[in-house]
Amino acid sequence: MTAERRATDGSGAVGTAAGAEAVAEAELLRRLKAFEGRAAATAGRAKDPVNEPMIRHWCEAMGDTNPAYTGPGAIAPPTMLQAWTMGGLSGHTGRSTAYDELFALLDGAGCTSVVATDCEQEYLRPLRPGDAVTFDAVIESVSPRKTTKLGTGHFVTTRMDVHANGELAGTHRFRILKYAPAAKGAPAGAAPAPKPQRPRPVINRDNQGFWDGVREHRLLIQRCTACATLRFPWLPGCNACSSPDWDTVEASGAGTVFSYVVMHHPSFPAFTAHEGPAAAGGPYAVALVELAEGVRIISNITGVPYDKVRIGLPVRLEFLRVDDTLELPVFRGEAG
Repeated sequence: MTAERRATDGSGAVGTAAGAEAVAEAELLRRLKAFEGRAAATAGRAKDPVNEPMIRHWCEAMGDTNPAYTGPGAIAPPTMLQAWTMGGLSGHTGRSTAYDELFALLDGAGCTSVVATDCEQEYLRPLRPGDAVTFDAVIESVSPRKTTKLGTGHFVTTRMDVHANGELAGTHRFRILKYAPAAKGAPAGAAPAPKPQRPRPVINRDNQGFWDGVREHRLLIQRCTACATLRFPWLPGCNACSSPDWDTVEASGAGTVFSYVVMHHPSFPAFTAHEGPAAAGGPYAVALVELAEGVRIISNITGVPYDKVRIGLPVRLEFLRVDDTLELPVFRGEAG
């Protein structure tokens, strides 16, 4: 009788429905977690050995003229690590069914959309022309349900171990969000939407020092202690001489606009909220700023309307408090 009375009572029915939803969510997470540690690919083999034409095309596309990537004794750019393992349009034959089964389970739970969020690589030894590349991949983790601006879903992280001639050469972690798209608009009487947030930077051991500097209102540039080359963004090694040793110098804050684009669509209020309600949603300018020290950084331009930003515009560093947990280096346009 007690259960029946609860089911017919309005608040009890809501409570019962919420409880059933929590149980279903817990069961889904249990099934998702069962995929952690399962192989996504075993003994996969690259379709081609490491080769000079692919290295040349990569360097031309990236504008990378490092002499380490040409001539006798050349190595492949470390960031090409994933390029050698890609299956192309025809895919790889060594792929397991676990990843497909995981995606089918998420699809069945309404998480039918997918977006890549970030990747992280670790390099253990350089790849050289002629190396035979093999790889193994594992489903490393599946997160509990997360709510994002795109929608609600689960982050899935895979780890790929890349071998060259049987020797571990590097590790590639790749994270995606499998989600149910958020509903458009809000029903009448619904609570106001939360204030939009800028995307959070991915902070790892390679760039932690940069963000530590930002918290202290210092824009730090890496400097190779072997050849004194300055580099930005932060990298684990020198792109001029390959030395892993570095220190930092603090930017003076002076710079000029080297290039820029004006973003009209999609509208994203979080990027212009600091300019006031009239600016919310854009358009807004995204600039490549050349610092006085010679390196370049992508950032926003403040203090100047988006249609007044020009190549060569002098700018000065300032730090923008976006919200309680995020502060960013931006550049204010200077008169003249």
